[in-house]
Amino acid sequence: MQYKYLYNVLPFLKRCKRETQKQFEEYFKSAPAWIMDSFQIEEMDKGEVFVRENTPIDTIYFVGKGTIKATDYRIYGITYDFMSFDCVHALGGMEIIMDLDTYMTTLETATPCTIVKIPKAQYEKWLLSDLRVLKLEAKLTGKSLLEDGRKSRAYLFLQGSDRLAMLLTERYELYAKNGLLRVQGGRQGLSDTTGLCVKTINRAVKKFSEEGLISKEGNKITVSYEQYRKLKDMIMTLIDIE
Repeated sequence: MQYKYLYNVLPFLKRCKRETQKQFEEYFKSAPAWIMDSFQIEEMDKGEVFVRENTPIDTIYFVGKGTIKATDYRIYGITYDFMSFDCVHALGGMEIIMDLDTYMTTLETATPCTIVKIPKAQYEKWLLSDLRVLKLEAKLTGKSLLEDGRKSRAYLFLQGSDRLAMLLTERYELYAKNGLLRVQGGRQGLSDTTGLCVKTINRAVKKFSEEGLISKEGNKITVSYEQYRKLKDMIMTLIDIE
């Protein structure tokens, strides 16, 4: 088997969905044994901050299972979750490509996660000696920055309830299971991600609930496929999205 050694050093991959397996296989298909021997696997609970902005880079991280989020605290002390990762991408790789010595954002687990860690020195040695992986990492970094920029510009011009509608459609596309999204993080989490205050979130939730665009199970919010389509159609009338 071509990727036997990869699965030996990352045994959790055998239990991952096929899409995740293919992403790891593609990223590390030219990796030498010495880089794979440097892998460290760490299980993290939800809510663990494992990278802090402006601290020296010493480790590169890959998400094996779960989702992490990037958070900005710089503006008026408000937390703003501006990017999430749930695919194979070198967290810290962008900084190496840009010749930076410190992490540019704070990273926190949004769900329980399995994280693969590689010491910076080993990863940088491999990245700068393997043109294929350098181009791949540059492509992944550019894609995530492009998507974040487009989303940020959309959020800038959308009003409160429309901004929440866009977030719910994005989360449905990423996290819905069996046609249903169960929104995690509560009202404060929605506030952190959209940049809206909790009072505005509460008003939007009430409005969407009354219009049948979302459902509530106690304090939990759910979105069905039919509700997702209505929210998506509403947003598509405002901005050009796929």
